[in-house]
Amino acid sequence: MMAALCITVVKLLFLLLLSLVTINSAFAARQLTDSTQQTLRFQYHHGPLLSGKLSINLIWYGNFKSTQRAIVSDFITSLSSPKSASQPSASTWWASVSKYYLLANPEKPSFLSLSLGKQILHPNYSLGKTLTTKQIEALAASGEDVNSISVVLTAADVAVDGFCMSTCGSHGSSNVSKNARATYIWVGNSETQCPGQCAWPFHQPIYGPQSPPLVAPNNDVDMDGMIINLAGLLAGTVTNPFGNGYFQGPKEAPLEAASACPGVYGRGAYPGYAGELLVDPTSGASYNANGVNGRKYLVPALYDPSTSTCSTLA
Repeated sequence: MMAALCITVVKLLFLLLLSLVTINSAFAARQLTDSTQQTLRFQYHHGPLLSGKLSINLIWYGNFKSTQRAIVSDFITSLSSPKSASQPSASTWWASVSKYYLLANPEKPSFLSLSLGKQILHPNYSLGKTLTTKQIEALAASGEDVNSISVVLTAADVAVDGFCMSTCGSHGSSNVSKNARATYIWVGNSETQCPGQCAWPFHQPIYGPQSPPLVAPNNDVDMDGMIINLAGLLAGTVTNPFGNGYFQGPKEAPLEAASACPGVYGRGAYPGYAGELLVDPTSGASYNANGVNGRKYLVPALYDPSTSTCSTLA
């Protein structure tokens, strides 16, 4: 059952806080904040976290170029690449999630290891170009098992319930047997529907301060936007897979590992400004994490449960 947890756009909150809210990579409304000024109340609700060796299965629905698929598959691989890779790295960013496991069980913390699993293509829009939540669940089921996370990625010309109106992506879980549940993620490509919401800071925002958009590190504004959303949802999935893990606020609309740090990508972030980032001297692209095959990515700040602050790579 798709959890009623998603990235929500609350226009009134935009106006009241005079901040740019982007729907990036987590469940609840994401407002740009300065991580150095906000103290968050985050709580562990004593539910299970995902652990062990998990494969990430990518389910591509609609038309994606091979170069676009490579951006995402390289990102997944980068999360478990050797720590000796160029720093700051995507694997270093992902390793910070281990703090949640240590706090959940200090005496015997569990471990988590991710790897790229299978990729399933649906280039012919087998379920049409307008999808319901149930259909997203059905697509996810084609790659589901208890030792994996299924990631459904929908193309730019696919409309999904709530997409752009209230969400850029979500995660949930479903029963695969009497005693086992599998988790999944959905992320949409916002290119033709709402790039100002789902691809900021690589696209001009719809609301709030109108600062110039940053140059996307993989030369694809919307796929780089999807990486931000996917990264945050992965962090939320493993630390709050079934709605009773780590989160802040109401269970129906929780702020999770990434969504508790909305719009923060580097030090000194504030509404309309993503923070201090690295800039590629050749392309002018902004990023904060190195990946495999020479990739560069922008990943969101994660809430650090040990310091009660938003932690950034850059």
